[in-house]
Amino acid sequence: MKKLLVLTAFLTVLLAPVAAQADHLDVIYVQLKEDCSFPDYLAIIGDFNKWAADYGYRTEIAVPLQSEQLGTMVWVGRSKNAETFGRAWDAWRDAQMDASSVPAKLQARFDQCTKPLTVRKGYDTY
Repeated sequence: MKKLLVLTAFLTVLLAPVAAQADHLDVIYVQLKEDCSFPDYLAIIGDFNKWAADYGYRTEIAVPLQSEQLGTMVWVGRSKNAETFGRAWDAWRDAQMDASSVPAKLQARFDQCTKPLTVRKGYDTY
């Protein structure tokens, strides 16, 4: 019985950090239109991150150095978990109905700068 308690305590200590850290990654493959520069795109990302901060979401852009798709960048959005991501997504989606909202204006800028989405994935990281 004592060995079982020691083993249980050991596993709890060992696995607790894993269960406590589970970021959600929102991964989108992005290609810029020919008339949109990378600095222009980064400016949109900066404005997006200002809006998204209130929702616990932050994005960064990964630019390939070695890849079979050198013309494709990767949007890596991070939130603390899928629930937080969902709240941000709901706010973004719902605001698209109001053309004067910050998200709708940002979406219009994204649409002017990027080609339509081809790949979007979600991950939990541990």
